[in-house]
Amino acid sequence: MNLWLNKNYPIIISCAKELSRWTEREVSEMGYKTVEVTENTVVVRGDMRDVMRLNLRLRTAHRVLVPLLRTFCRNIKELYHAVNSIDWENLLEADGYFSVSSVVHNNTIRDTRIPSLYTKDAVVDRIRDKCHSRPDSGRENIGAAVFVYWERNELIVYLDTSGEPLSKRGYRKIPGSAPMQETLAAACIMAMEWDRNTPFISPMCGSGTPAIEAAMMAMNKAPGSLKGHFAFQSIKGYGQSIPGESTPAMYSRQHSGASPEQIWKAMVMEAKAEEKTTDLPRIIATDISPEAVDNAHMNAITAGVAQYIEFASCDFGETPIPACDGKRPGCVFFNPEYGIRLGDPEELAPIYTRIGTFLHEKCHGWTGALITGNPDLANLVDLYYKRRVPFFNGPIDCRLFVYEGCELKGHNQT
Repeated sequence: MNLWLNKNYPIIISCAKELSRWTEREVSEMGYKTVEVTENTVVVRGDMRDVMRLNLRLRTAHRVLVPLLRTFCRNIKELYHAVNSIDWENLLEADGYFSVSSVVHNNTIRDTRIPSLYTKDAVVDRIRDKCHSRPDSGRENIGAAVFVYWERNELIVYLDTSGEPLSKRGYRKIPGSAPMQETLAAACIMAMEWDRNTPFISPMCGSGTPAIEAAMMAMNKAPGSLKGHFAFQSIKGYGQSIPGESTPAMYSRQHSGASPEQIWKAMVMEAKAEEKTTDLPRIIATDISPEAVDNAHMNAITAGVAQYIEFASCDFGETPIPACDGKRPGCVFFNPEYGIRLGDPEELAPIYTRIGTFLHEKCHGWTGALITGNPDLANLVDLYYKRRVPFFNGPIDCRLFVYEGCELKGHNQT
């Protein structure tokens, strides 16, 4: 098996629960035809060039996986033999490094670490038998990656081409308390239907994730361009020329054929050339905590977007709202405490009431949005919501309330 030579196979894009509809929208906008969509996966078909492109461009996805084996598996011994049957010597370097992660729901397994250990042993034993050498393995995302999904008696073994999950962009060096995951922030912005040309306001910005994701969208900045390593870069043959592949123009003088490494470098350079750095909308991020604002600013510097975000420390009610001056109004996004992991519901109640007042009085005509896992507190906002979109913030079942125009809901909506 040589994935660099194969031209058409299923690519499974995993995402957090309730994000697949937004991932599907992304892949459709990228020109891919969706084969299947589940609660947390989107399936397309393509080759390793597509795998690299998806890793580079996707904002709401978690991993890009290539299935290697799907089989019936009852116990850990059968898992070992199934994994050992894959021709790993053609996929991984014998002197390389790989990690294993797994999702296991099988009643014969009490310690969910065991399947990953058996998978590691099966891979190492196969390569050692075929190559008389063995790769190292551990938990670090610095090499190739294998992902195992074992649900009851169904086993699927994937080559994980992402390694470090795509949700970890690499810019959030100072996360703060209960930070919003990057993929969730991107999906919320998409659900607000922000056009990327009008202002985006993020009161209660915390570690700055929503504002940073909005800035990256406005710039057309590929999120994968921030990452230093993807697992596909450690697949065997990454640095070797592919027969029949055209060479990127920037390498044509030095090379007679294109390697995946050259194609990837050209892809990243093309993405950076497409970034927009002028005529960007105003993006404003505020927080009552000066420390949070400082941390958000540092994260924005790491993301390369700090110069496009206006940071300020203030109560959310004092957040500046730009005058429209005949232009279309923008979006205001709130991610307050829910009273579940952080905050006390009784103490949060007046804050939610104030959020509704702020949106109606200062952002009338704008699109406001609030994500929360507490429906009782959401009712205190007292605005008419156009959409109520389900999301999960980690394990917390949440709803994003989208208030188009920020109109008072009156007494006829519950």
